[in-house]
Amino acid sequence: MNADSPEMQLITLLERVAQADEAALKQLYELSSSKLYGVAVRVVGNRSWAEDVLQEAFLTIWRIAGDYRASLSPPMAWMCLIVRSRGLDFLRRRTSERADQALMLDDVMSDTMEGNSPNPMDTALAGEQAWALHQCLSQLGNKQREVVSLAYLRDLSHGELAEQLRLPLGTVKTWIRRGLEQLRGCMSRFA
Repeated sequence: MNADSPEMQLITLLERVAQADEAALKQLYELSSSKLYGVAVRVVGNRSWAEDVLQEAFLTIWRIAGDYRASLSPPMAWMCLIVRSRGLDFLRRRTSERADQALMLDDVMSDTMEGNSPNPMDTALAGEQAWALHQCLSQLGNKQREVVSLAYLRDLSHGELAEQLRLPLGTVKTWIRRGLEQLRGCMSRFA
């Protein structure tokens, strides 16, 4: 590997960061932050949150730079993994905080609310399930997502879908079956 290559430069900076070199951390940030920010945005889905995640990731890099081993992974891959982990931690904390707030609100409101209106915990759970469904639907291909959505949101039969989309009936049935299998697998990870 060329000593002047970008990868070698990152390795050298990580070695210096492991020695608590603040100037090296600043250089490392300048060289890698835009790509790592992009990873953070993809993980958390929100630019403001991604900034927080990136900050947490660089604090982690500062603390554990001594653990980095160039023989095990390229430096950018190692840092992307840290950003991804911090992003997932961030999402878990947000979900947990929202659930805790919903439970507190549910306790307070249960004494004052009567009737058939949904309770706050049910509403919070429905919101989390809707978010999970949105995440899972986004993993389907465009046509498959369209077919599954039309089938269930507009309550169209397979035949009506095939006619409306000008697709063979077998294709529509296959896309729906495979789409539901993918959704079922994806949603089980959020359960």
